[in-house]
Amino acid sequence: MAKEEKKFEELMEEVETIVESLENGDVDLEESIKKYTEAMKIVKTCSEKLESATETVNKVLTENGTLENLEV
Repeated sequence: MAKEEKKFEELMEEVETIVESLENGDVDLEESIKKYTEAMKIVKTCSEKLESATETVNKVLTENGTLENLEV
């Protein structure tokens, strides 16, 4: 069974939770590094999702039914 992909908002909540735990300073160095690494992986996924969404938004259906990529 394929793992369900998380929504952008869910991923951002995970990053926020990790950042809060790191800011509290209650985590030892090794755990901090693990949490930081996890957060960076999530941020990369979020960035990819945003890039994909941007590409989708930049495509506009033209009168003849083809997709046209707009330059921003």
